[in-house]
Amino acid sequence: MPEIVRKYTTARMSQLVIHNGIAYLAGQVGAEGKSVTVQTEAVLEKIDALLQEAGTNKSNLLTAQIWLSDITTQFADMNTVWDAWVPEGSAPARWTGEAKLATPDYHVEIIVTAAI
Repeated sequence: MPEIVRKYTTARMSQLVIHNGIAYLAGQVGAEGKSVTVQTEAVLEKIDALLQEAGTNKSNLLTAQIWLSDITTQFADMNTVWDAWVPEGSAPARWTGEAKLATPDYHVEIIVTAAI
């Protein structure tokens, strides 16, 4: 059976799990209280760093799940940052929804998987 590598693990979760050529990232959030634009930029920086640690990058994204605290008012601003970040021709399968996040100060959470 292929090895499972877990990084930044607590009793509750791991921020990164690598198995069988796939990097699975936990949901990433930005600084509380900032705008959805600033939080999205921070989240994508965290994702870049975790993907690099796994030996891959955003060109190899397979899926992205995005949660917004208010999809009606935040969708366009989040997409402006997202669209500038995703390499042309490398968009993952993606779904976006609205959810009550861990604290009212979080506006966006993004979860991705990527091929290594």
